[in-house]
Amino acid sequence: MVILAMAEENPQLFELNNGTMKLIVSNYGCTITSLFIPDKHGNLGDVVLGFDTLEPYLNRVAPYFGCIVGRVANRTKEGKFTLNGIEYTLPINNGPNSLHGGLKGFDKVVWEVAEHKQGDNPSITFKYRARDGEEGYPGDLSVTATYTLTSKTTLRLDMEAVPENKPTPVSLAQHTYWNLAGHNSGTILDHTAQIFAKHITPVDQTQIPTGEIKPVEGTAFDFTTEKKIGASIHEVGIGYDHNYVLDCGEEKAGLKHAVKLKDPVSSRVVNLWTNAPGLQFYTANYVNGIVGKGGAVYGKHSAVCLETQGFPNAINQPNFPSVVVQPGGKYEHSMVYEFSVE
Repeated sequence: MVILAMAEENPQLFELNNGTMKLIVSNYGCTITSLFIPDKHGNLGDVVLGFDTLEPYLNRVAPYFGCIVGRVANRTKEGKFTLNGIEYTLPINNGPNSLHGGLKGFDKVVWEVAEHKQGDNPSITFKYRARDGEEGYPGDLSVTATYTLTSKTTLRLDMEAVPENKPTPVSLAQHTYWNLAGHNSGTILDHTAQIFAKHITPVDQTQIPTGEIKPVEGTAFDFTTEKKIGASIHEVGIGYDHNYVLDCGEEKAGLKHAVKLKDPVSSRVVNLWTNAPGLQFYTANYVNGIVGKGGAVYGKHSAVCLETQGFPNAINQPNFPSVVVQPGGKYEHSMVYEFSVE
């Protein structure tokens, strides 16, 4: 047995601050624990759900608050897939399916801090090397994630993953829970959303896509024009938890407009741009009485997740965009969050 002479880094918190906005992020799961941005009066507010210390994250109290999930985000049907004739089996951790990379996905490991830069465009780069067979996935995989404050009110996340020796599915997602009125302000049902998607991938009873690409027009899933999240949420069971097909957003610098989210009270707005094909729009349906920062109690619909991603269960759906990356190839996923007031 080979003992690696590498001290496991300790989970810590790091700050990116450009004088207008402030991001607190951990090397544990690349987790955003706080993000302070100004409202219409210039008052800073923390707009993401989370905890004051790292303990609840380490104790797995958080339902993926703020973290990067992988090796494969979202659900894989029955935790099984076949690649190049080999069947792989993943841990089952969400009903009959495997969710967000398994029992100990990328959100529950300590990443290496490769670089931390201050200044006008502060950034931090995290690295992680997933091993062959880790959580059932094939091949060694080198992953990097860089958060950068690219302007006074813009946050960018660049994720890359390079398979070293075997083809593997890769689909990372940033799982922050957003509440633009402030993390402790109640529900997001009065937020408006515009999602640049004319289709969703409908799901079965266990939240696995049926394979269909379904138009949203005339349904409760239609956010092609701005509308209140709460307007027709009662028509979709316990809330939204669906993958939107990003097919009608304008392009800018190689990224597509995915979603615009606005809080009418603070007038805070976020516009999210991405190069991913899908967006999981999730209204915190299963959050129930979690005690977070400053003793705030987070309930159902207390936030919304805007997870750009490959389509759920794409590895088992030939008609979905492929999430398989070959050795020598590179997975690249960028997200740009533009904050403003209007």
